[in-house]
Amino acid sequence: MFIEVKSENFNTLVNQVKEILNEGVQLVPEYIKGIDKVLYLKSFVEGLDNKKRETLRNFLESLLFEMHRVEASDLDFGGPGSLKQFWMRIHGNKKPVPNLPEFSSTEASILILNFLSEKQIEYLITKRNLDFSIEIRETQPYLRIYRYRADAYFELDELSLNCRAILSQLRPFSDLGFHPYVAQLMNLNYMKEGLILITGITGSGKSTTLDAIIDENNRTCDAHIIIISSPVEYVHQSKRCLIRHREVGRDVLSFKEGTIQALRQDPDIIVIGELRDPETIVAALDVTDSGHKVFSTLHTSSAVETIDRIIGETDVHEQERVRMRLADVLRCIVSQKLVPTVDGKRTLAKEVLVVTPSVRAAIKNNNTSEIYQMIHQGSEFGMNTMEQDLARLFKLRKITYETAIAFANNKTRVQQLLTSKL
Repeated sequence: MFIEVKSENFNTLVNQVKEILNEGVQLVPEYIKGIDKVLYLKSFVEGLDNKKRETLRNFLESLLFEMHRVEASDLDFGGPGSLKQFWMRIHGNKKPVPNLPEFSSTEASILILNFLSEKQIEYLITKRNLDFSIEIRETQPYLRIYRYRADAYFELDELSLNCRAILSQLRPFSDLGFHPYVAQLMNLNYMKEGLILITGITGSGKSTTLDAIIDENNRTCDAHIIIISSPVEYVHQSKRCLIRHREVGRDVLSFKEGTIQALRQDPDIIVIGELRDPETIVAALDVTDSGHKVFSTLHTSSAVETIDRIIGETDVHEQERVRMRLADVLRCIVSQKLVPTVDGKRTLAKEVLVVTPSVRAAIKNNNTSEIYQMIHQGSEFGMNTMEQDLARLFKLRKITYETAIAFANNKTRVQQLLTSKL
């Protein structure tokens, strides 16, 4: 249960917030919809005094703080789909926050607009979507900074918001369980160049893994790391490495521009938040080809799918050249999932591909279908398929048989592996 939400102080805050929001609701004629309604509410928010705006912000911040206490990864509200409730995802399950009154779509829109700057609101209205970061500070019982990746968007003409908690403490690189050879590929002291990709669906922990790898290099190497993100999530403090953070839309116009500009900034490692489009893919291959170490992410669920996606995203006439370049610069792919455990939490399952001469030849010859078996047989290089890792977790009794089947990419193969371990 949400202790803070039930407290007397919080209930007083909620009542104050509802009074302020009701003022805004009364101003909007019923026939005003969509962008015009947002503009009405924008004017209302801008006309509030600082005390009222702070009250609205305190309410939302209290829910963001609560996320950490209950180990929630996401907070969602606003729009018709929320059913006038706030929702949190806790250990993979999304449920409404208990003991809160209902908040209409208009009230939720006011809360969202109050959290944005004038330029952010203009961007949201123009693009119908806004990615941004939130930072809040806890002063009691001691100073702690929490960061969130936020996405504001329209749903049936109403504003909605998702806030994803960014871990305040990095996961130790050693906890990721990489084979020593794979760990060396990721460390600048052992491998000075090459492309390494961390892939998985949204919410699979890609950013957590990537931040752990960055931190490991930061602690062990003397180098310059440039991180291009949208938005910046975890902020790394320079240790042995000089670390620069550049946020797309704030410090640089696009991933492509940030990647190209990084070449003139004397980097050793370039971290590209996501290979979103063909232009960014080609730019990533260019900077890797020039002898730099590049890390990035992709929304794919397996190593083979990742290779096919990168090649398939580019122009048909360029695909052969991209295939050859990718084979030459790619060093490792980690495709991961967060799977529910028997104790109701989640654990990391991952597929690891190391680009050996055989894998490189398969990419160049457009025989990517052969790579799965190479991964399956590549344990000496630290490789394993998703199915092998799920079977390992089942053997350790961390996950159930049904979970292993559900999260496998190859259902038949994982059933064979699980049966052999029974």
